[in-house]
Amino acid sequence: MRVRRMLLGATAVCLAAAASALVVPGLATPAAAATLTEVTNFGNNPGGMRMHVYVPDNRPAQPAIVVAMHGCGGSGPGFYSSSEFASLADRLGFVVIYPTATQQAGFGNCFDTWSEAAKRRGGGSDPVSIVSMVTYAQQQYGGDRNRVYATGSSSGGMMTNHMLALHPDVFRAGAAFMGVPFNCFANAADYPPGSSRCTGGSMDRTPQQWGDAVRQAYPGFTGVRPRVQLWHGTNDTLVPYQLLQESIEQWTDVFGLSQTPTSTDTPRSGWNRRRYADSSGTVQVEAYSIQGAGHSLPSAGMAATAVEFFGLSGATPTTPPATTPPATTPPPANGACAASYRQVNSWNGGFQGEVTVRAGANAVNGWRVGLTFAAGTTVTQVWNGSLSGSAGSYTVRNVSYNGTIGAGGSTVFGFLGAGNSATPTLTCASP
Repeated sequence: MRVRRMLLGATAVCLAAAASALVVPGLATPAAAATLTEVTNFGNNPGGMRMHVYVPDNRPAQPAIVVAMHGCGGSGPGFYSSSEFASLADRLGFVVIYPTATQQAGFGNCFDTWSEAAKRRGGGSDPVSIVSMVTYAQQQYGGDRNRVYATGSSSGGMMTNHMLALHPDVFRAGAAFMGVPFNCFANAADYPPGSSRCTGGSMDRTPQQWGDAVRQAYPGFTGVRPRVQLWHGTNDTLVPYQLLQESIEQWTDVFGLSQTPTSTDTPRSGWNRRRYADSSGTVQVEAYSIQGAGHSLPSAGMAATAVEFFGLSGATPTTPPATTPPATTPPPANGACAASYRQVNSWNGGFQGEVTVRAGANAVNGWRVGLTFAAGTTVTQVWNGSLSGSAGSYTVRNVSYNGTIGAGGSTVFGFLGAGNSATPTLTCASP
């Protein structure tokens, strides 16, 4: 019940908004100005979804379209009331589609990102329904086919990554709040969060494995991939913060980019941003770590930042000059392991680190890494490893699923630290 309350709290259903929404039968006339409108016959709808649309007073002849998706337990009218996308539409003239999921998956009203049908382009379920909504808005309101964007929170953030993978020809960019990588959920039995391998802290694939999942979703695609913005709170335990890194690995691999950000900054207090730009300086992947935030995004100002990333309120963002790449260590000797460290992110009083454990010419069956920090540094959270020790000196051991590393292979664990963010001294041993 606690998990259910968290999801419901993240994107609350607004009954008043639902009651006031105008239901339009069949192929309705365009929505009344500044009114949330329900469309009951928008085309092929294998997911059994509901569609609400918000069309602002002032808009161009071919407005952009933003698909804004709620979390589990929520609804389209609820997300309309609890997010800033409609007010931004009034200012900037884009149309907002608010889908309502009807899949149950333990919580109720969750977007289907787990079924085999939903993972295949054109296979059925919610993704096909959402594309039907986009097509309806293009036909009914003159929506610009070259300016369609996806965003969402929690289950909606998961579906944002899902739609960008399945339909890169439909969406130009997306902003996923508290989501997971595409194809993270194995099946319906692995859903919902709270009882899932995907969100249980044991999901650790290589960037190429994550990227292959996206490439296999639409193997014939040769066009321009949609740009991706990712958001996560560092204190999120329902959809764990470490899944932000897995999502970064997925999309940077899809774009053929380095895992090292081309720039890092803090655009607002508590917002730590990493940008990954291509050779032309265009930011293809952008990731925000929100310090101290739980499963509660988006909050004030984040929707506007997402819309800016889409290019609806200014130029496409570029990146400052590249930062220095992380240090590497020599390959391990036969039968041994080696560890290398890189600082992924930092902020006032804290930092995020990542350690790669590598095997030599022989496989490693079990490993432990010692980390010695400067005085006053503490490790507050670890994923893909088991932590022991105290301030300044820690040991991280493998967990059940990543203890065996094939010859020449590697695995990665990450952690959050407080205090001095200087590079720790590392040791690696194989029991």
